[in-house]
Amino acid sequence: MESRAAPRQSQVLGRARLFAAALLAFVAGSSLSPAAADARTIRLVALGDSLTAGYGLAPEEAFPAALERALREKGWDVAVANAGVSGDTASAGAARVDWSVPDGTDGVILELGANDALRGLDPAGTETALRQILDRLKTRNIPVLIAGMYAPRSLGADYYGKFDAIYPRLAAEYGADLYPFFLDGIAGEARLNLQDGMHPTAEGVRTIVARILPTVESFLRRIQPPS
Repeated sequence: MESRAAPRQSQVLGRARLFAAALLAFVAGSSLSPAAADARTIRLVALGDSLTAGYGLAPEEAFPAALERALREKGWDVAVANAGVSGDTASAGAARVDWSVPDGTDGVILELGANDALRGLDPAGTETALRQILDRLKTRNIPVLIAGMYAPRSLGADYYGKFDAIYPRLAAEYGADLYPFFLDGIAGEARLNLQDGMHPTAEGVRTIVARILPTVESFLRRIQPPS
């Protein structure tokens, strides 16, 4: 989602450098020593907007880092890269999917569309962009867990009916795993959101992680079936 105040140029450049460094570290992990390779770390990329990036939070409080900790506590050898960019629409995500998801990625958690709905963009355009992302990842044989979004009800039943239907339709068509609503459990809960009412607090992120965790574990079992 977007903040009401535009970030300063230095902040944007700083986030871009951190994002690039994180991706380089993620790629470097695929060329570890043979002993490390034998550990078969599952490498996920969380591709999304500010809800993934962790707007207003420390890096370790953002969704990808919190999810990685929760999975490791459950015994999974997994790394979750943060490919969230604040303000991104689905079409912006489609424009960067190839370089945001490096070679060696085992699976993608796709969380995009919230900004499309906030702007009241045509749901058909959002679906087209998400389809482009899914097509690119399918070509690369990278499985996807779609983290769905609901449109604000203030936009009217016709709009939110069309928008909400995008995610289950694409999941069925592409054989992707689906978590229907990324903000389940925190939407409308003031204590779990920052003052803007749109972005989760660190506690809100932990709530998201707790709720999505069973779906992510099911996704991981598909990526790496038990031996």
